[in-house]
Amino acid sequence: MQTHFTEEQLAIPAIAEANRVLRKCVHCGFCLATCPTYVLLGDELDSPRGRIYLMKEMLDGGAPPVADTVKHIDRCLSCLSCMSTCPAGVDYMRLVDQTRIRIEQSYRRPIADRWLRRVLGWLLIRPRALRVAMSMGSLAKGIAGLLPPRLAVLARLSPGIVSGPSPNTCVGCHAAEGEKRFRVALLAGCVQSVTGTEIHDATIRLLRRHGCEVVIADGAGCCGALNHHLGNKDAALRTARDTLLAWWREIQAGGFDAIVINASGCGTVIKDYPHFFQDQPELHDAAVAVAERAVDVSELLAQLELRPGHAQTLAVAYHDACSLRHGQQITEAPRQLLADVGFDVRSPAEGHLCCGSAGTYNMLQPEIATKLGKRKSANLESLDPDVIAAGNLGCIVQIGQHTSLPVVHTVELLDWATGGPVPPAMSGKVRA
Repeated sequence: MQTHFTEEQLAIPAIAEANRVLRKCVHCGFCLATCPTYVLLGDELDSPRGRIYLMKEMLDGGAPPVADTVKHIDRCLSCLSCMSTCPAGVDYMRLVDQTRIRIEQSYRRPIADRWLRRVLGWLLIRPRALRVAMSMGSLAKGIAGLLPPRLAVLARLSPGIVSGPSPNTCVGCHAAEGEKRFRVALLAGCVQSVTGTEIHDATIRLLRRHGCEVVIADGAGCCGALNHHLGNKDAALRTARDTLLAWWREIQAGGFDAIVINASGCGTVIKDYPHFFQDQPELHDAAVAVAERAVDVSELLAQLELRPGHAQTLAVAYHDACSLRHGQQITEAPRQLLADVGFDVRSPAEGHLCCGSAGTYNMLQPEIATKLGKRKSANLESLDPDVIAAGNLGCIVQIGQHTSLPVVHTVELLDWATGGPVPPAMSGKVRA
């Protein structure tokens, strides 16, 4: 693709990076068939190729974003399926992230959109406030049909009254059972520490059972991903910096063999911290050290040789979270782990297509997200499984909205098969 940036523009590192990305695109169209919004809507401007053209016009021309451009960029899930498909190696992630920052800095959204995005960006990264809001949301579930569409979506997504934080994710250290093989940090995170405590509990049990000392570092909370994908650069950097420095202090004091992330959306961003903090050279060493140690939980478990406590023969439909499949290029490790402990692992035909969760996407673009969620759930159900497994909380919640099958995190099944309890979502539906 031809660009016409001025020398003055190219002196800005972000613009120079955008120019390099744009020039790689050859408009081949391979990305169209794997883009969820193009498959669903059939609009060229809702494809990666079309969006790249819109982003080029906005960045190259230097003009403020217009409503139609913002609409099509907002509809992008950032699933990164296009990057897995692209033969030219176009780094679409860099381009769309930069564009979203530009939109938030120079485009005036309608007041309802501004309000919702600000509330989500503030609330979802504050576990205490989120716990209260979730509990209040349970009161609105009964009248969701009477609420405005976006508020109705928030009410339906709310799990209802949630319990307090798990003692497992309080700051501190959990000793390995038996001989210690690894010392690892676990990201407690923000949303998952409120609505996915069973995932953390299963992860810690599983790691300890297989010789890992697990540390919850003081100050390591939100990774920055949520506000990053909303285009809120400053808010994203603030929370990410706190988490980065919390781990950096621990690394300097005693070190970690790995930093374990069991929410794949967070993992994709944390592994990219050197680029995330590229404008803050004083954090370079910390960012590199953290990124080098960051692993998805399945990557570490693949090294541990899991010991089945009671092998299970249930059929598991495995859903590839986009941030794991496309963002981190991890596809085989979770499947192999499940198979190794006795599960019959089945993969859907449309494994590359997003379920519609995509961080806050199902709250900001509920109509498209619902269609994708129903399509994904039907695709998984066609495998006739006993349970659906995924490596990301957002996917679990999204798919769970559209199926009666239990949907659990991969580590919950692995924990159960190696001596842990039955996952809560499966309680009463399977034998212990």
